[in-house]
Amino acid sequence: MKASKSRIVFQCFNYTFLFLLGAAAVYPVLYVLAASFSSYEFLAQGKVGIIPMGFNIEAYKRILTYPLIGRAYFNTIFYTVSGTAISLVLSALAAYPISRRPFPGQAFMSGVIVVAMLFSAGMIPTYIVVTKLNMYNTIWSLLIPTAVSSFNVVLLKNFFQQIPYELEESAQLDGCSQLRILFQIILPLAKPGVVTVGLFYAVAQWNSYFPAMLYLRDRELVPMQIILRDIVIQNQTTELGIDLVKGSDQISESVKYSTIMVATLPIMMVYPFIQKYFVKGIMIGSVKG
Repeated sequence: MKASKSRIVFQCFNYTFLFLLGAAAVYPVLYVLAASFSSYEFLAQGKVGIIPMGFNIEAYKRILTYPLIGRAYFNTIFYTVSGTAISLVLSALAAYPISRRPFPGQAFMSGVIVVAMLFSAGMIPTYIVVTKLNMYNTIWSLLIPTAVSSFNVVLLKNFFQQIPYELEESAQLDGCSQLRILFQIILPLAKPGVVTVGLFYAVAQWNSYFPAMLYLRDRELVPMQIILRDIVIQNQTTELGIDLVKGSDQISESVKYSTIMVATLPIMMVYPFIQKYFVKGIMIGSVKG
């Protein structure tokens, strides 16, 4: 069928808007990437756009040869992988019972999860709990307090509700336990939803820095985001051999951009591999359970 004029105008407007929106999101990334590879004099003169000028990798050399950054990078990967795994297991265990047929107390548990989406204990009570449980200045202080998100539990609940209950009944007739049904039937069938929620947890864990500021004092345990904050916000680059007081502002700016790229590149590389699950998972999760 031939498209009407109003339809053509709408499509042109829609594509233009999406293009501008995409350009607004991509431009900062391209600028930071170009600035990280540009020479110091071009950065100082403000001549760098989305293409590097005066190719230079001195900033990356300083970052990659700094021992604490390597350790912080490893810590961030460990926190992200282990934290996402813990969060997915606990969230699935919470979402599975309230997604199936009613059981005593199901409405109460669902209400508790919904209330937890709106209200939280706050920073001070959480800090007290962490210290009382002897998790202060340990890796567990970054993994346990934020392990479960009520919003993600509700998302998984909606994913699980799309799976026919007859599959669970058949598995019960074959003698499967509830845990076996969850891990061998429900989770594989809800793979798009699990990957989507896992991406939410992974991105949140990768970008998290405030809990590390509160609960960690050992510099050997801090994630990469703390180092990024020290360099970008507080200009603490003297440990990299850059003294701002002595007039090395140009190289310090290059180090800032390079550190941003080093800190964000891994999570950007992971997304294309799970994009197909992410899009499908969002569509399934949008169906009201």
